[in-house]
Amino acid sequence: MQNWKFYKSTRCEGRMNGPVDKCKLLSPVWAATIFMLMIFAGCAAVGPDYVPPDASSPASWHSRLKNGRVGGEEDSCALARWWTTLNDPVLSSLVDRAVIGNLDLREAKARVREARARRGLSKSEMFPTLDVSGSATKSRSNHEESELYSTAFDAGWELDLFGGVRRAVEAAEADLQAGREDLHNVLVTLTAEVVLNYVELRMYQGQLATTGENLRLQRETYELTQWRYEAGLDDELSVQQARYSMESTRSQIPTLRSAEEESKNRIAVLLGKQPGMLHKELEFQAPIPVAPPEIAVGIPADMLRRRPDVRKAERELAAQTARIGEATADLYPRFKLTGSIGLQSDELSGLFKSTGSFWSIGPGISWNIFDAGAVRRNIEIQSAQQEQYLNAYEAAVLNALEEVENALVAYAEEQNRRNSLNEAVHAAQRAVELSRIKYRAGMIDFVNLLETERSLLSYQNELVQSHGNVASNLVRLYKALGGGWETQATEIENESKDRENDNGKKA
Repeated sequence: MQNWKFYKSTRCEGRMNGPVDKCKLLSPVWAATIFMLMIFAGCAAVGPDYVPPDASSPASWHSRLKNGRVGGEEDSCALARWWTTLNDPVLSSLVDRAVIGNLDLREAKARVREARARRGLSKSEMFPTLDVSGSATKSRSNHEESELYSTAFDAGWELDLFGGVRRAVEAAEADLQAGREDLHNVLVTLTAEVVLNYVELRMYQGQLATTGENLRLQRETYELTQWRYEAGLDDELSVQQARYSMESTRSQIPTLRSAEEESKNRIAVLLGKQPGMLHKELEFQAPIPVAPPEIAVGIPADMLRRRPDVRKAERELAAQTARIGEATADLYPRFKLTGSIGLQSDELSGLFKSTGSFWSIGPGISWNIFDAGAVRRNIEIQSAQQEQYLNAYEAAVLNALEEVENALVAYAEEQNRRNSLNEAVHAAQRAVELSRIKYRAGMIDFVNLLETERSLLSYQNELVQSHGNVASNLVRLYKALGGGWETQATEIENESKDRENDNGKKA
């Protein structure tokens, strides 16, 4: 490292506002200072200027829009609080409480506050620094003792001629924006997770109700076969077949209850509460949320502009582009203005009498003229990382398009499956009724009745599960569209700023 520093200092024997000839500032110092400031005013930051990438997207969705989905202009208000379209007050309350208490969301808020502080730290490099110092020394030489007291103000300012600091601020600003988008992405995921677990809870409760009803019917069948066996109208085989069918149905109940408990506990944790704290609130069965009759999915370009993960990837690319300029600035010299003003005296009582004032001011330059290629290697590193972030952004765009397309297909096809299962359940219920009549009349054996009852239970459970899948696929569609963060994000930003203002007042 080779350094060149130019400065001029002088020492005043009298007061600082004394005669000019006693404290004269040499004109070359000020000429150099003014010249450097003029250069600073006209210099642009080195490194590439960021240009947002062109996120090419199809004009419309590949999947056919059907089953109540509308491909026209999206409803931003409905997307911002999409769970309210399910018309479930309990669910809406759970989501609102999750936004307040979820620990992952609190962590994301803290990361945003950290990024905001780092941006402020980067900006502070653009301004001068001012230090105050004081000292008291006592020395002895040739059997004589002496004392020296001094105090001074020291100022320094590194001129950002080539934009290294400005690029650092640009990167920090983009990092802050990426942190905000990460917070938005946590909001999207959180709301979707709460609703998905709520849908699963209601689905398990529905399956428990269906299984319980089938268990009651199979118990009646078991009692009927026992009566017929005792009356000599049937053999023991029918009794045992009815019994294992009944017990097989009963064995499904513990598994469903376990899944129900897991869903309740998971919802509690998502709300930042201990497992078990929501059991009373969610104890009673409620219907699975029903999807609204129409859903505006918009166009792919709308989705890409809204999805927080895509927006975050774009901001990370912007930050990395700025870091290339920050690294490039190390190729150029650094200019700094330094100055100090102070007082000194051999007696403490005379320190502030201006009998020994001094000052110094001058520009300095430092330039790294040999580093074995370290700076250029760092530029290559930052450029390679920029390419990685660009690829990550393009991958985020493709993944977003894929998620929406898959969600569109899954939502549409599960509705078709639900309609078919609904018809199958109606047919199975009628088949059970007819089989019971014929079995009592001795027109069919017990195996036929057993098969129809098994089929009914299977179709009913599948139908309940399909209702849940339709609602779950709707949730995944809303999540893929990037809905669920706008309103909450505004409230959280205001809350965070209020908190920072309170901390500032306390400080």
